[in-house]
This record gives sequence, structure tokens and C-alpha cells, in this order.
Amino acid sequence: MNRVAGKVVLITGAARGQGRSHAVHLADEGADIIAFDVCADIESNEYPLATEADLEETARLVEKAGSRVVAVKVDVRDRIALERELAEAVSKLGRLDVVVANAGICPLGNDVPVQGFVDAFDVDFVGVVNTVHAAMPYLGAGASVIATGSVAGLVPQIGINGQQAMQGPGGDGYGLAKKMIWTYTQSLALTLGPSSIRVNAIHPTNVNTDMLQSPPMYKTFRPDLENPTAEDAKVTFPFMQAMPTPWVEPEDISHAVVYLASDESRFVTGQQLRVDAGAGMKLGI
Repeated sequence: MNRVAGKVVLITGAARGQGRSHAVHLADEGADIIAFDVCADIESNEYPLATEADLEETARLVEKAGSRVVAVKVDVRDRIALERELAEAVSKLGRLDVVVANAGICPLGNDVPVQGFVDAFDVDFVGVVNTVHAAMPYLGAGASVIATGSVAGLVPQIGINGQQAMQGPGGDGYGLAKKMIWTYTQSLALTLGPSSIRVNAIHPTNVNTDMLQSPPMYKTFRPDLENPTAEDAKVTFPFMQAMPTPWVEPEDISHAVVYLASDESRFVTGQQLRVDAGAGMKLGI
């Protein structure tokens, strides 16, 4: 308990999935939370995104943990809105110590239009940059920036076992975004190191969220079937990991987020932390 007591943490994509888990775990450890989420669908992304009701539930869970929360509907692609809402949130909570740039989409499928590339890249990379740069004026010595990458996104687009890894224009945009998170966070860590601000990325394998549990993802893992189900995909999900599991849970990523947000990691920066059950080793990255 109290590993991040007194800190204020900004989390994007906070309405559900990994973002909600991070918000609750950080609140349990004493942090106050600024929770941003688009709370709307994006047309090229075929599975539904979080809703305003989801964001309200995240806020309720943070308050239940005894922490303060500012929860706002914000699109990470909109730098002006991010700057405006973050300024308002910081004025309410008094400071900003940690940024968790977590918002992401994965519009997979060869039927996805070229706009899927634009949307995936804009949310998954430009959104990270917008979030971090909007937060930078508030960060001082001891602050921590954490970006969510992806082991799957680091695989070359020539693919796994001779198949395209992340299918379609949206998959290409997703993969490019996650690869650029690697280089962006390393470069930023060097830039902010003299200011004692840490910058790290976490690269998960399959995580048991709505992104994974979606028809486009099932089709990616079972291209041999026309309309694969969750049970069909669960047969092949474990192939990606070295350890015998189809996925990790959101809280497995949250434990790493809490560590990187806390002073326990005060000299950890520029790292690419894979929470992946050995998937990166198996995929040769």
C-alpha cells in the first residue's frame, strides 16, 4: 500500500481494459487519477470502444479506493483538447507526477480501408506523443512517463510463420506505431534524463481485454475459419507465448505500471519492458 501515495497520475484509455486496471491499482496504492478516454467508436475499428458509462465506472472504482479522480471524455488525437482538459484537471488535483499513455486501437483485417492505417497510427502513436507533450510542462524531477507498446506490434510485417502478422492497413498502422514507441521512449529518456524524469515503455503480449476478445482478433489468429469464435481462437492464442497461457490479464500489466510509477524505479529509464510470458523470445524480437 501507498507505493505512489501523494502522486497524481494521468491515464489515457482509462475507461476499461488495461487503462481501468491501471487506474484502480494506482489508486489502491495511494495515487489520485486523471482518467481520459474517447468514449466513442472509431469507424475503421470494427469492435466497439469504451463508453461514457465505462469511464464513469472507472471513476467510481477509483473513488471506492479512496482516491480523487477527474474523469473526462477526451480524444488523444486532439492535442488542443488534451492540453485544455489536462490543465483543468491539474488545477483541480494540484500537480502531475506520472503519465500512462495507454490509449490504443487495433483495426485488424484485410477488409479495413486505408483509413484504418491513419486511425491506428494516429491513436497509437500520435496519441502517445500528444499525451506526453501536453503533460510535459507539469512534470518535474522524479516524474515518470510510461507508454504502452505491444510485443505483437514489434513483429516485422512479414509476419509469424510466413503469414502477415497484423493484417490489413490497420494492422500496418498499429505495427508502425508500436515500433515507433520503442524509439520515441528511448530518445525521450535521454532528453529528460538530466531533469530526472524517467521514460519507459511496456510491451505486453495478448492481454485479456475487449481488444483481444473481438472478431477481428479471432480472425487474425484463426485465418483458416470464416467466422471463428472465442473458443476457436483460444486454441491458437497460446502459440504466441513461450509459457503455456493464451494471454495475460490486465492486472499483470498494472503491476509493472505501478512499479514504474513508484519511486522504487527511480533509476529505471529508457527501458522496453516486455510483460509477455516469453512471447518476444519465441518471436525472435
